[in-house]
Amino acid sequence: MARRAALALTAAALLASSSLTACSTEGPAAGSSSGAKAGSGKTITLGFAQVGAESGWRTANTKSVQEAAKKAGITLKFSDAQQKQENQIKAIRTFIQQKVDVIAFSPVVESGWDPVLKEAKDAGIPVILTDRAVDSKDTSLYKTFLGSDFVKEGKSAGEWLTSAYANEQGPVNIVELQGTTGSAPANDRKAGFADVIRADGKFKIVASQSGDFTRAKGKEVMQAFLKSQKDIDVLYAHNDDMALGAIQAIEESGKKPGTDIKVISVDGIKDAFVAMTEGKINVVVECNPLLGDQLMELTKKVAAGESVPPRVETQEGVFPQDKAAAALPSRNY
Repeated sequence: MARRAALALTAAALLASSSLTACSTEGPAAGSSSGAKAGSGKTITLGFAQVGAESGWRTANTKSVQEAAKKAGITLKFSDAQQKQENQIKAIRTFIQQKVDVIAFSPVVESGWDPVLKEAKDAGIPVILTDRAVDSKDTSLYKTFLGSDFVKEGKSAGEWLTSAYANEQGPVNIVELQGTTGSAPANDRKAGFADVIRADGKFKIVASQSGDFTRAKGKEVMQAFLKSQKDIDVLYAHNDDMALGAIQAIEESGKKPGTDIKVISVDGIKDAFVAMTEGKINVVVECNPLLGDQLMELTKKVAAGESVPPRVETQEGVFPQDKAAAALPSRNY
């Protein structure tokens, strides 16, 4: 414990004279002399367990973390869980065995993390949750959560819908493409959306099923919706990749996405903005994947033993179709 305290104090002194900017699995660039230090001249090592590469959003998120680690002089040990919780748990245990300074991960699902998080805590390794939260009642098992407010995103989607149909008599039949079952964004985007539309009885979710956040599954589930539901007015997709897959299914059925079936999506990847300029998506609620710089700033602070807020929220917006063309050039993912 004495040695850990000494390390933290040394790191704090180093951080006091360094800027907290914030990517790469290779760690600091060769010849770098400004690497982030955990103490005793030791470069900070961050173990990062990513969900997978299921979407354009996730790919951009991974790139942001890798580039920010390189820029910050932090050695990054990266693991791709391929959307399986058991792979993430295995990766976290490997990071513990490797005695990394900080562990960060984006949980595949919300539940089932307490045992491995307790192992990290017992090893004295602070944990940062990124993008997705866990449902643990013991908040001492992690230092902070960095990410979006998924409930707010769902509410924003619902608010756009209720405004767009304010003068319609209804019914308005909605099909919902949910994200990975049990994941925080799927749970919260569903809850936030439902909370807004339930105030008006004309809005009815006639079918809701997981599309696993992937384009292929989004298309597959939408094809099933189109066969089972006679009248579909609106598609609400929990992410852009599922929406884009669903658009293919809608077009193949002979219908016009964005006109015959209004499309609401969440994320804000470039392909979705292109689809909006083509009239195929009506609105996108932004979920910012570029968390790398903020993650590295938090990593330096918790490695130094500094206190951090229990939640750090990202800044995001809502982009209706008429704003897509102007925003498209600035989409970097």
